[in-house]
Amino acid sequence: MTKLLEYRGHIRNYRELCEELGLDKNLSREERENQIIVAGYDKWKYELPNHLYGMFAFAVEDGDEVYCARDQFGTKPYYYYVTEDNRLLHGTFIKDIISDKGFKKELNEDMLQIYLSLTYVAGEDTFFKGLKKLMPGRYLVWKDGKLEITRYFEPQFIPDESKTLTEWADEIHSTLLKVMPEVKDDDEVAESFLSGGVDSSYVFAVSDAKMSDSCGYDDERFDESGLAKQTADLLGRENSRCLITPEMYFEEVPYVMEYMEQPLGDASAIVFSIACKATAEHTKLCYSGEGSDEFFGGYNMYRNAERYGDNLKTFYVGNTNIMKEDEKKELLNNYKEDVLPINLVKDIYDRTEGLDPLSKMSDVDIQIWLEGDIYLNVDKMSTAAGLEIRMPLTDRRIFDIASRMPSEFKVNETQNKVAFRTAAAKVLPDEIAFRKKLGFIVPIRIWMADERYNKDVREKLFGESSKKFFNQDKVKEIFDDYVGGNSDNWRKIWTLYTFLVWYDIYFG
Repeated sequence: MTKLLEYRGHIRNYRELCEELGLDKNLSREERENQIIVAGYDKWKYELPNHLYGMFAFAVEDGDEVYCARDQFGTKPYYYYVTEDNRLLHGTFIKDIISDKGFKKELNEDMLQIYLSLTYVAGEDTFFKGLKKLMPGRYLVWKDGKLEITRYFEPQFIPDESKTLTEWADEIHSTLLKVMPEVKDDDEVAESFLSGGVDSSYVFAVSDAKMSDSCGYDDERFDESGLAKQTADLLGRENSRCLITPEMYFEEVPYVMEYMEQPLGDASAIVFSIACKATAEHTKLCYSGEGSDEFFGGYNMYRNAERYGDNLKTFYVGNTNIMKEDEKKELLNNYKEDVLPINLVKDIYDRTEGLDPLSKMSDVDIQIWLEGDIYLNVDKMSTAAGLEIRMPLTDRRIFDIASRMPSEFKVNETQNKVAFRTAAAKVLPDEIAFRKKLGFIVPIRIWMADERYNKDVREKLFGESSKKFFNQDKVKEIFDDYVGGNSDNWRKIWTLYTFLVWYDIYFG
């Protein structure tokens, strides 16, 4: 008899699945989705994930066998660990696994070497030795004390040269209009995160949300909330603004590192956590616009793809790469020559041999960056705040369009996300749909150099935990250079700091 052991997520095509599996679609969402997983496994066995649209990570027990699966893009995390007495520990939260008496808590110091370059935990390994991530698009089978992992989905790019820009934009828009009603039930009420960018604006415009939620700062150089308010006003809807101060920001860091369960050097994660808490005060469900940048060519660096050419496979490991090997050799007390970020993506480049450079970059970011940074942040911080976030643009049907779209409709010399923006312009004015990408800007690069706010940063950088891992002279050199005016070094300082905050929580 099949038994559901673990499940987190949201299944979008539940109506069709309930009909096919003979289930009552009017059950509560929790009961309905639990039954879909069990009945779907009984019908399709290991092929179940291919029948699901949405966000999910789950485990079922079938006699003496355990089957665990994670969705195609990794929107929900899943971890596993084999104990010394050969038991499988698994779940969507690390804290549940490491609290088991069979878990041996040891730091995986190799991951620090990766983290200093990428600012997030990339690939299947974690900072806990022996604890693994089940990577996106994979399922795990545990039987007779043996573990086997199978990949059921991987991004594939097969350009279709037969369509025009208008036709691609029409397909994006019609597909999003089909997906959007599935993202929530009729009796649910959702709000929508809104920045000044096209992704969140497009989602908000095609949604039924009446209220949007934005973050802002007193420093107008970094404040997108005014643009968000303009968008909301134009659409005739409401906007709630959360003003973030430096004091709020730094006070939030330990909370974020604890609930993230692994260190994350993405400075926007702190802002996102504060935003989730503020939004959870007036709703329990919110839309967000993640996914389209990686699918449709949204990052400015993608415009360099052709110039990088085949050289990509020697250096491109994803959206961030802040510290080179020579610098890490000087900084780390224990540097290993064979622990290199590029090793994480060699198999991706092998499989994408012959594809155009932009498709290769997108593939790396979809498989490494999205899972390790973006989706982890969304899931962990929203869950901690008691807020559920659903991402309409992260959908296999949306990606299917991107996988067939030639790169010329994603990026050109002057614009990124060309077809996506053209689609968005169907419901947004051009000044919003074609607005230059700003990114999720955080004034941390200024705040962290200010002695009014950086006391804890300095204490961590030069404290006892730091001395275990880092050459203090090199730390001082980087920090002094940053405080002295080289703001480019802020990411290095922030990445060191976030690791040390996390380390002291879990190993201090």
